[in-house]
Amino acid sequence: MTAAPAPSPAPGAPPTRAERIGDAALDLLVERGMRGLTHRAVDERAGLPQGSTSNHARTRQALLETAVRRQVEREAGVLAPDELPAPDAGPEVLADALALALHRYLTDHRALLVSRYELALEATRRPELRSFFDSAGAVFHGPAIAMMRAAGSTAPERHALSLIAWCEGLMFSCAAGSFHAAVPSRAELRTGFDELLRGMLGGPPRRD
Repeated sequence: MTAAPAPSPAPGAPPTRAERIGDAALDLLVERGMRGLTHRAVDERAGLPQGSTSNHARTRQALLETAVRRQVEREAGVLAPDELPAPDAGPEVLADALALALHRYLTDHRALLVSRYELALEATRRPELRSFFDSAGAVFHGPAIAMMRAAGSTAPERHALSLIAWCEGLMFSCAAGSFHAAVPSRAELRTGFDELLRGMLGGPPRRD
């Protein structure tokens, strides 16, 4: 089973039934937690006839996979990897682009972080979901490794792991941790990315 996100609909196109179900599932996870995610509740939240979610995802595992798939689709839209500059543009330009994407996520899409953590925790208790969750998340790993390799990293896989872990740690701290009340500014995020990338790739410190 592939976990790759489905192609994005044309701009302005109404959401598909699968997208409505996925969005409703993510909303419920944010508002009610895992216990509040039921087929009936998704039907009600999505405004669909009773039984629609069961027809789309008959088992709870299938419903969770639908939620994970939609999570990945929406995260790809927020982080917009196609907005990143060419990796050889240099650490300063990469830091600017990464800071923009992360700041957009932290300020405008914080609920999406909560649904991610709900799904991640559930995956620790469901081996079958763990496999699907990891496969889905891997769509971000390959581009990160490729970016670090093209930027001149001598250890692209290790550096990509460090970059992703730094971002995920910051996101958790700002969404659910001790820094939830104070989201870093874009400039602060840019400085953090700049320090991290220059530590990996070398180069003189940035001077603003």
